[in-house]
Amino acid sequence: MLSQQDNERYTRVGKGTPMGELMRRYWHPIAGTSQMMGEDPTMAVRLLGEDLVLYRTPDNEFGLIEQRCAHRGVDLLYGIPEKEGIRCCYHGWLYDFNGQCLEQPSEPTGSTYKDKIRMTAYPVQELHGLIWAYLGPQPAPLLPRWDVFAWEENVTRRIQASTLPCNWLQCVDNALDPTHFEHLHGYYGTWINAQKGQGEEWANRLPQRAKHHLKLGFERFEHGVIKRRVTAGIDETHPDWQTGHPIVFPYTLKIGGGEGAHRFLLRVPIDDEHTWYVRYTTTVHPPGANAPAQAFGSIPVEEHPLYDEKGRLVSTDVPGQDQMTWVAQGPIVDRTRENLGVTDAGIILYRKLVEENLRIVEDGGDPMNTFRDPAQNECILLPNEAAPFPGFDEPGGPWFGVAPRKPDVEVSLL
Repeated sequence: MLSQQDNERYTRVGKGTPMGELMRRYWHPIAGTSQMMGEDPTMAVRLLGEDLVLYRTPDNEFGLIEQRCAHRGVDLLYGIPEKEGIRCCYHGWLYDFNGQCLEQPSEPTGSTYKDKIRMTAYPVQELHGLIWAYLGPQPAPLLPRWDVFAWEENVTRRIQASTLPCNWLQCVDNALDPTHFEHLHGYYGTWINAQKGQGEEWANRLPQRAKHHLKLGFERFEHGVIKRRVTAGIDETHPDWQTGHPIVFPYTLKIGGGEGAHRFLLRVPIDDEHTWYVRYTTTVHPPGANAPAQAFGSIPVEEHPLYDEKGRLVSTDVPGQDQMTWVAQGPIVDRTRENLGVTDAGIILYRKLVEENLRIVEDGGDPMNTFRDPAQNECILLPNEAAPFPGFDEPGGPWFGVAPRKPDVEVSLL
């Protein structure tokens, strides 16, 4: 269990809090590009407890600024994006991408009052269907080009998202908890689908667990934690143990999805009690498939329903089951009451990583996964046991057939 002090330290993300300052050292996705390409070129967004307005100029450049105009507090959601930035609808004050006021049409000619007005504004970048924001100190690190975002040829992308009424950390704890798959997605999954009559394949089926875990391994690596497992019917020569898949610090899980899919599951802190859950899938097509290019702003953001028609959390598919358990823990889990078992070793290891990086930031350093050298940021490859990598013949790519290092933590369930 955690102390109340540590639970607060790890979950609160507002400006000036320890976790808020750590999170402000990273780029975070705040919207799908396609969401900004319609008739409304402004969008209200909330990130790390800050209320902001994202806008698109006529030149398809993006800006991010605090919500209310410095003049009389009008919501800039109703502002007018222009080439230089965004203009307030009320009195026409114009702000550039850095928040500096450029024009005040109602002030006397020659007035320098505008030079004294500067609003909070943050840098944004677009990368293959997502718009990212950085809310931290300058100079900003590079926007990481993880492999799923860096691959350009013969790939297609899909974006799904949900807004969850719960803290980001309980979503991430789930990623360090492999054994929940047996019961939640196996036993409960078959039971709930039979209860709801989800087709003949579920009818009259007894609840059944997924394959039992025999061994777990958690290995710290340069980008986070690699998770390995041995389940009934396989041994340590299987890619599930040999390669595994990573939790990328601070909050992303990468998994394989079948048919060439690499899935990036991002748990973005909206504020202390809300999370934007983004499932970003890059599918690597076989050589010669010539997958069609996806035009700028053409990838829709598909909303995964959170509640059914009765107001209950949707739980008939794997993403819904995960979401259900995170939300069903309440807005912020009271970790002073938890009772962790041996299979929760990955959660304990991750919390140590969180504490280490909190201390790095408190000491004025760059935390894990802040990149400043463009040469190191061209394409950051991450292991994935189940999906193909461009330029490699076998699933697992550069990790295929490579013996793993001994995990930092091993758990036997035999």
